[in-house]
Amino acid sequence: MPESSPSDHRPAVSRRTVLRAGGGLALGAGLAGLAPAAPAFAAQHGTPLCDEAGDSAAGQGIGSSDLGIPYYREHDGSWGYVFGDTWAGMQQYGDYLGSPLMLCQDRFDASGSSPISFTWAMPTGGRAGQLFDYRTNADNGFGFEVSRIPNDCIEFGGRTYIQYTSVGTWTPPAGYDGSVMSGVAWSDDHGVSWHDYPYHWPGDMQGVNQSMYGMWSFAGIDPDGWLYIFSKRWNGTHRNTADGGAIQLFRIWPDDFRAGNFGAQQNWAYLDDRWQWTTAVGPSPVLTGNNIGEFSVKRIGNRYCMSYFDVTDYSISTRTAPRPDAAWTAAKPQIVGDNRWPASHWGKPQVQTLYGGYIHPGSASATSLTLIVSQWPGVVHQPPYRVLQFDGINP
Repeated sequence: MPESSPSDHRPAVSRRTVLRAGGGLALGAGLAGLAPAAPAFAAQHGTPLCDEAGDSAAGQGIGSSDLGIPYYREHDGSWGYVFGDTWAGMQQYGDYLGSPLMLCQDRFDASGSSPISFTWAMPTGGRAGQLFDYRTNADNGFGFEVSRIPNDCIEFGGRTYIQYTSVGTWTPPAGYDGSVMSGVAWSDDHGVSWHDYPYHWPGDMQGVNQSMYGMWSFAGIDPDGWLYIFSKRWNGTHRNTADGGAIQLFRIWPDDFRAGNFGAQQNWAYLDDRWQWTTAVGPSPVLTGNNIGEFSVKRIGNRYCMSYFDVTDYSISTRTAPRPDAAWTAAKPQIVGDNRWPASHWGKPQVQTLYGGYIHPGSASATSLTLIVSQWPGVVHQPPYRVLQFDGINP
């Protein structure tokens, strides 16, 4: 991964530093910045999808929010976008609506000639509301939870799944990840009602700090029939000093996953001097290096593409591989917080206080990705707190 950049080129304070019961408040540093014009094929080059007056998100009840994790709703060919902490008003004003929330789109323009526009909201098809039945800033039986943050969403076999992390604190001390637990919620009515699988992966607040099952990305069901899943330590705070960029890989048969038989997973591990699929040991890290936050892996065409927020390099970077269990290409910065330094950032699109960077599974091709990038306010109640659309990204 790229070398670290000086600390003066990075946000002074991480996002979502403070969440108040009944409302919400975020602290940080920096304002928006955009790079020079994009090539002609990248029609959307940082287009805001929320936190703009009169936008389609506001029409569905969302003022300001982040993440916007895209997934394919295979039952009707539409698209869903799963958001994290959300406010009804722009600039984080108005009611705090919770997390996660979902907006949907009837069709996606992979060419980028028109931006994403949301056409209805879940869970009722009316105005957006929190999908999961739990209380933020409360003990729901697992310990005190600030919020439950979605990491990825997938639909197959008529069921929708969201993997999430329960956050205990947005300001963990050095060496701790600040999570309560991680879990998988499912819906058999395409996002209207949600249920939790009984098994949860314990987190920091339950005595298992730095669990490698904190954050997941569903790479999808490969032609070989397996559901491939990448996972890593929770670092949605961007403050986990022990993250180390470690990402692991496991796979599970879709029917076992649906049944909640998570113990049936096979692990991609380095064992007996070679990489192999095994149940004898747990997964081995396939990547390590810089601390990273949100990440996304998707099969686009016949290639696997990975994107992630490189906290150390302060960029959204990408890699590719021919298969999930093959070697990945070197990291390539795509969208950066500062395009003046280092040299690998020169000429790149610039978005200060960026994070996220989710691959749209409907991207035009493995050499022309759509990425959904988050941006959060540098000062309390100062814009923007939103997601941005970038097209034509060649990983």
